[in-house]
Amino acid sequence: MTRPEIQSVATMFTGLHTLVSQLYQKSLAQELGLTHEQFASILQEIAAKYLPSSATRDDVRELCEGLRVEELALARACAAGQDRAWEVFLTRYRERLYDIAGYITKESSSARELADSIYAALYGTTTRDGLRVSKLSSYTGRGSLEGWLRTVMAQEHVNRYRRHRRVVSLDEEVEAGHQFASPEAEPLPGVDPRVEGATDEALAAIASEDRFILASYFLDGQTLAQIARTLGVHESTISRKLDKLAKSLRKQILAALSRRGMGRREAQESLQVDVRDLRVNIRSRLTQEKPGAAFNKKKADAEAET
Repeated sequence: MTRPEIQSVATMFTGLHTLVSQLYQKSLAQELGLTHEQFASILQEIAAKYLPSSATRDDVRELCEGLRVEELALARACAAGQDRAWEVFLTRYRERLYDIAGYITKESSSARELADSIYAALYGTTTRDGLRVSKLSSYTGRGSLEGWLRTVMAQEHVNRYRRHRRVVSLDEEVEAGHQFASPEAEPLPGVDPRVEGATDEALAAIASEDRFILASYFLDGQTLAQIARTLGVHESTISRKLDKLAKSLRKQILAALSRRGMGRREAQESLQVDVRDLRVNIRSRLTQEKPGAAFNKKKADAEAET
């Protein structure tokens, strides 16, 4: 974050020291190796990601009190390399991760391979700027940790499938009779850049599991039943989730347009634009991995909806 953003977040937490201390105690973060300052910094990071700079203390309080702080502290302590946290994590989730992997892959050796690859990503076997990179640093506590892990594994399974598809030879594709897509046409001119900016902002704010559902349904053409099987939930849960996401996206785009100085009527009319005219890479937004600690939107896992 830039210095003004840091100052803005600090302002949001003015007068909330008691709340932060209460949540720190509730999370058992100290037992997992996180200091009070580290925990407070995590809460500020999440608030900066989910709330506008104009957020009030009541907004911050509502957000923080809705977090699963015990699971959040566990995930972030693991990301920080705390041995005690990893002991707790493995005790709680090792077997469950293999069960999830087996449910996704339907084959034991593939399940083991998938689970092992996720362990490597969670533990952080790579470094960036001298710091260990762990996927757990992107967990924000707005949905259950198990639901988040399920989504991460499902996304990794899809990514592995896509990588496999990319290494298939051209001759094999031709023999299979596949048609190759022509280059995308240039977007049409005349779209208000505020609409593009608001749309891009809203898409960037979507939580990881929500992006996975949207990408699977709208980009990969999967059915509700297929997505439900992948995530281990009922088909009706995915149906409700998609409906909720569509309404939330529209609301967020309208809010973003309002922040850009557009009146409500004008904003509603602007949403009639054809999405194909936008200079926004929808696929990239929905399928990208967010760097570090920067996921957005309401993070409610599918399991919480059942």
